[in-house]
Amino acid sequence: MKISIFGLGYVGAVSLACLARDGHQVIGVDIDAAKLALIKAGTTPVVEEGMVDLMLSVAASGRVSVTTDVRQAVLDSDISLICVGTPSATNGSQDQGAVLRLAKDLGLAIADKTAPHVLVFRSTLVPGTVEDVLKPIIEAESGKRDGEGFHLCFQPEFLREGSSIRDYDKPPFTVVGANHPYPADRLRELFGHLPCKFLQTSVRAAEMMKYCCNNFHALKITFANETARLCEALGVDAFEVMDLVCQDTQLNISPAYLKPGFAFGGSCLPKDLRATSYLAKTHDVELPMLNGILQSNRQHIDRAIAKVLESGCRKVGMLGLSFKTGTDDLRESPLVTLAEQLIGKGVQLSIYDPDVQLSRLLGANRRFIETQLPHIGELLKPDLDAIIAESEMLIVGVSNPAIFDAIATHSRAEQRIIDLVKLPALDGMRAQVEGLCW
Repeated sequence: MKISIFGLGYVGAVSLACLARDGHQVIGVDIDAAKLALIKAGTTPVVEEGMVDLMLSVAASGRVSVTTDVRQAVLDSDISLICVGTPSATNGSQDQGAVLRLAKDLGLAIADKTAPHVLVFRSTLVPGTVEDVLKPIIEAESGKRDGEGFHLCFQPEFLREGSSIRDYDKPPFTVVGANHPYPADRLRELFGHLPCKFLQTSVRAAEMMKYCCNNFHALKITFANETARLCEALGVDAFEVMDLVCQDTQLNISPAYLKPGFAFGGSCLPKDLRATSYLAKTHDVELPMLNGILQSNRQHIDRAIAKVLESGCRKVGMLGLSFKTGTDDLRESPLVTLAEQLIGKGVQLSIYDPDVQLSRLLGANRRFIETQLPHIGELLKPDLDAIIAESEMLIVGVSNPAIFDAIATHSRAEQRIIDLVKLPALDGMRAQVEGLCW
């Protein structure tokens, strides 16, 4: 294939070398003449393991050319990979100056092409940039429309400095955000041979996923380092602890818990976070990330409270009360906190939970609701259908098939539903459903 690459930093230079190695004709484009001279001479512009030999080889192959001419590079290629930098501005925002200037030049170049051109943005971009910012520029300059005269897509890169060539050849996955099948098919031709999943998604999801990945990596590093600081103070081997943590691939190193939903609660997580924070204080260890978790968790509850109050609905049915589906445990349940706050705001609340019925509660759970939550216990109702019938709004807090069926059967068009569990698609659903943050 004929490929042009704009921006010859780490990502662009490594991509140029690897694509040329794999037999493609590659045009490197950059405003830095020194970088172009180095590549033309078979010398790498970046310090990266394996790049010295690889760049020397591809430069001698005749499959690599370099230029500062954006227009000619677009005319002489079928696909453009945009890898220009998007550094931080002084206020923390993303400096998009380079990519915005390039977008205008790309649009002008595409105006002179008869065949559709594929533009693949690989620079990390704030979600919404491709469709809301770059597309209008390119359409205005080219006089053509995305999906007709050209195709825009976003393909996040996962190249780590120091192991970029290895990461190029064995990525965790290939993610392509595209709104049309044509660019996705072309990129499948280009990268489909790599030993990983090829995943197609929306442009916005691909943009956001890149940020999510980097934030998660930063989170994991910080988690390990905060753990190490506490371990040092306690005389525990931090490497041994983290090695043990990573042995659990069912809950720890897995997709477990990585689903948006409501706040966490229960008898373990909140109290153990508090104990960890207290333990760190007694040893003069600062754990800002771990100390912020409960505060962030409370923000999720506050968001649900705000949604209910902003609706203006006064008669509210809460479907669920325990801290998670399938248990009668009310200890530190975020749904209990939600119920208490709504009662305090004057909301007329009725509560149904198939696992929390006063007549069936035993032991500690019964004593807890009788001594700590008697006002909530009085609001527990056994008749799900009656609660649905009398409520202006329903809050769905547990994943229960019987509750889902009742909502599908008895909900009304004027009713509103706050979904805290990601409701499945329900046939016959008439109510207005609003997710907590989806």
